[in-house]
Amino acid sequence: MCEQVQGGTLHMTSATAGVLANFVPEIGIIELPFVYPNRETAYKALDDKEVRDRFAKYCDAKGYVFIGYTENEFRDLTNSKRPIKTPGDLKGLKIRVLEAPMMIDTFKTLGANPAPLPFPEIYNALQQKVIDGQDNPIYTSILMKFTEVNKFATISNHVLTECPTVVGKDFWKSLTPDQQKIFREAADVQLQVNRDGNAKNRGVALEKAKAQNVDVHVLTPGERDVFKKAVQTVLDKYRGQYGAEWFDFYMKKIDFHAKKK
Repeated sequence: MCEQVQGGTLHMTSATAGVLANFVPEIGIIELPFVYPNRETAYKALDDKEVRDRFAKYCDAKGYVFIGYTENEFRDLTNSKRPIKTPGDLKGLKIRVLEAPMMIDTFKTLGANPAPLPFPEIYNALQQKVIDGQDNPIYTSILMKFTEVNKFATISNHVLTECPTVVGKDFWKSLTPDQQKIFREAADVQLQVNRDGNAKNRGVALEKAKAQNVDVHVLTPGERDVFKKAVQTVLDKYRGQYGAEWFDFYMKKIDFHAKKK
């Protein structure tokens, strides 16, 4: 879809930052592990005008017009072996991950054995014990019935799977300024509806998980700090890939919004 928008055969798409990063590398910074202390800070950083302007600039250079986001939620963990409360608890577990270098690097660093698998194959792989666990938002895990075969869940919020909405430049230029305004306003509505829906779904998912006798552990801020320290080498690696200036700019924005009341 990203290729088609670039080539003009598709007018627009919302693709995960990890996928869009194949075309606009800098956008992959959104999905760095454990960089957001909480959801509120993540939203404030993503909505920051200077951050959005940078995303727009990077996308423009590659033939896209960035107009907003949709969201696939924060990713959590489920597995069939044990509760995950520390990086050590992941040691040796075979965890299905997205086929994305950052995800593979993250789980290798945490001591797990990352296993990239297509999404439709996850349930059977869990059921047949080919893999021990997987990382998806808890609502997705309930929806796809992963919690039928994985009775341990950790609300880890380790990666935010955000989906930038991009429009092809040629199509964008064919729109009048008033039409472009409608697209931008619609993107803002889309984002709010998406976030509100996800908030509602999270509550439903946790209730359903408990009703299915899933052992649910929510990482405390202290436990999250331990995980963040454990993936520091991953953050250092991608600081080199994205460039120190852009990486430091984005981390300072997160820090600024985390402290802002």
